[in-house]
Order: sequence, then structure tokens, then C-alpha cells
Amino acid sequence: MERSNHDSEMEFPQDFRCPISMEIMKDPVIISTGVTYERKNIQKWFFSYKKTTCPATMQSVENFDITPNHTLKRLIFAWHNSHSPSSSSPSCSPSFRRDEMVALLKTLNSSPFKMKLDFMLLGGLEVLFQLIIQILADSSDFMVFRACEEALGVLQHLPILQESDGKVIELLLKPEFMKSMVIILQRGSKEARVYTMSILRKLANLDFNWNVVLNDQGVGMFKSILELASDEISTKVSSSALQVLIKILDSSKECRSKAIEAGAMSNLIELLPDSNSDSDRSKCEKILLAIKLLCECTNGKVAFIEHALGIGAVSSKLFGVSEIASNIGIHIFLLICSFHDPTNKVLEDMLIYGVVKKLVILMHMSGPSPTKNKMVDMFKKHTNLWSRYPCFPSELKGFIGSHRV
Repeated sequence: MERSNHDSEMEFPQDFRCPISMEIMKDPVIISTGVTYERKNIQKWFFSYKKTTCPATMQSVENFDITPNHTLKRLIFAWHNSHSPSSSSPSCSPSFRRDEMVALLKTLNSSPFKMKLDFMLLGGLEVLFQLIIQILADSSDFMVFRACEEALGVLQHLPILQESDGKVIELLLKPEFMKSMVIILQRGSKEARVYTMSILRKLANLDFNWNVVLNDQGVGMFKSILELASDEISTKVSSSALQVLIKILDSSKECRSKAIEAGAMSNLIELLPDSNSDSDRSKCEKILLAIKLLCECTNGKVAFIEHALGIGAVSSKLFGVSEIASNIGIHIFLLICSFHDPTNKVLEDMLIYGVVKKLVILMHMSGPSPTKNKMVDMFKKHTNLWSRYPCFPSELKGFIGSHRV
């Protein structure tokens, strides 16, 4: 039968319809199996037809209590209002509409994933985008700010795949969207910053040009990510920030240069001494990898050398963290020593902080490899200077002489 009311003209999400009548629910209730029905329909099923099963799942039902689903009812009401022809009329004040939208998004954020997906497919993505970029026009308005945060909360639940989510990616990469996310990273609530990092982490897993984003938001965006990487309260936030940072740094030299300009090297080196426990092993490995990526740039090597703690901090991670951390540390020192002619001060610090001794031990422990050959070459090149110091390992000369590349 063809529905004559306005509901027939609207593409409601399937979850808004009663599984029995397939009509939009006006008084949704939940039964013991967790499924929601229109109250009058499920009451008739149980008490008029004397059924003892759940209509949707056919599970046996022993508890016939029904509980109002206020969350879904409010969501249906808000959705209906926002999609009805009269919704575009100026009958409600902007602040009232923002209040309602925040309530809708909060409800949607806690709803089942399929409902979020239906929301997106029925034009919700554009609505979210407009709510998020409103913060650029008036970030001092509390409700605008809250609506932006709630919209990001919904958006972060969506899977973002290169092959199927072109529209999502297109919107996410717009400069105004990135600017809005930077504002949230800098001034948003802890929860909203987690949402934003989740979205950035998904974007970082895609193969796209980060330079487009960073040309406009580079330094400010890196500063915000680095601040979150230093978060000592939430390991989830700091880990996500480091993951995003590594992905961006690995994408191009231009990205690494922007990060160095934002003070990334100094921030990362100063994070290392606090990453010594077993629970921080993964964090330490990520920090070392980010430092290594920065050292692949000339200005990154300079920033590392100029930092008073650089050599000592990385040296302390060559043993005692993990094999991965040790290997990354070795590559950092190989990069530093390949930087034209490292100054005597750099070479002296490598000896004083135990780098040379640790590398000798690692060479004894490891089998033949390209990395080991590079270490042998490094020792051959700098042994004359190091051998002047009393702390120089006496067995090194014989070891170097016995190894040929």
C-alpha cells in the first residue's frame, strides 16, 4: 500500500522503522532482546497474539517488559524536523536550532553504527561539514563550538577508505575543514581532540598529498600534534598523535621541513627521557622513528646536533628498550655521522655518552648486514679522533682491522 503522508516522500534510516509494520516509529520501546519496536505493535504481538518470541530475531522471550527508547525517539523527531519542508522556515531562532543539533549529534554519536551510516548516506555528511566549519566564523560561540565537537564525534566513527569514500575524503581535505580541526586540536575538549586525532589517523593511512594541507596549516598543525604527543595523561591521545606525525613525516621532505620549523626535533628529544618503562616501549619506538625521519633532512640533522640532549637521549635507548629501538637509534647516528664532516664536538659527545662503546657491542652481537657495514665504515673514518681519548674501547682497532666490506 502506498503511504500518503509526508513520511513516504522522505528516505528515513531503516533503524527508524518498526521491524513489524515497517512504519516510522512514534513511540519506540526496547524489549529484552535489545530490539526496538513501535509500542502498540509489540504489545499486540505479545498480548493479543500471545507470541513468546522476538519478531525480528525469533529468540525466545521470557521477560515481556518494555522500556521506552527515548534516545531513538528524540533522534527520529530531530531528523523529521530537519528534513521536513517547514524546517527551512525561520520559525526557530538560530541558537535553538544549534541546541537541537547538538542534542541530535550527541544522540547519533551513541547510536548503532548502521544508523550513523544511514545518516551519512542520506546527506548527513554535508550537514556535518557545515557544522564543523562554522567554527571558523565564530569560534567564541559556545554552541557553535559544541556542535563542531559533536559533529567530529560522529564523523570519527566512519570508515574512510580510498576506494569507496571519495566524497568523504574530498570534504575532509578542504582547507576550511583542516583549519577547523586545528582549532579543535588547540582549544577543544580532551574528548574532541581524541575525535580529531582519530580522523587524522585515518587520513594518514591513505595515499594522498599532505603537502596540500600543510602548505596552509603546516606549522600550526604540527605544533598541535606535538602538544598532543606530549600528553602525559592519555596514552591513547599521545600514541595517535605520534602515529599521525610519523605518517606525515614519511610522506615528503617538505613535510619534514615544516615539522622542524614547528620545533618537532626539540619536542621529540625532550620526550625521550620520559619513555623508559616497559609500558612506554611502543611510544619510545615511535619517537625514535620520528627523530630518524627528521634526521633524513639536512636541517633535521642540524636541529639534532644543536640540541644539548640529542646524542645522550638517543644513546640511552640503544639498549634496554627493544631491538627495534636499538636499530632505529643506530640509523640516527649513522645519519648524523654521514652529515658532511661531523664536528669534533659531535664525535666527542658520541664517545662521552657511550654511543661508540654500545655500537661496538652491537657489532659483535650482529651478523653480516648492510647496516653493520655502514657502522664499520663510520668507525674507520673516525677512529683516529676517538682513539685519542682514554675512554676509547681498546679492542676496537683490532675489530675494525678484521672487518672488510
